Amino acid sequence: MDCRSGCAACCIAPSISSAIPGMPQGKPAGVPCIQLDDALGCRLFGHPDRPAVCSALRPSMDMCGTSRRSALAMLEHLERLTAP
Repeated sequence: MDCRSGCAACCIAPSISSAIPGMPQGKPAGVPCIQLDDALGCRLFGHPDRPAVCSALRPSMDMCGTSRRSALAMLEHLERLTAP
């Protein structure tokens, strides 16, 4: 499965504990990554400064569902399940 254009659910819903350029403390859940552009694309895609967790994440039907809305809902649910 390829990423859905204009989705960015994985760049908004989950928390990211590793440093991101412009977000040295990482990113809280539900906060859009500072590296999202106006078209909801990643400014760091393919760049060595992109966090390893982002590079390793692969879209799947289980995570992304059939729409941006379902991807946000699933990732928000997973974030709640794994919150400390």
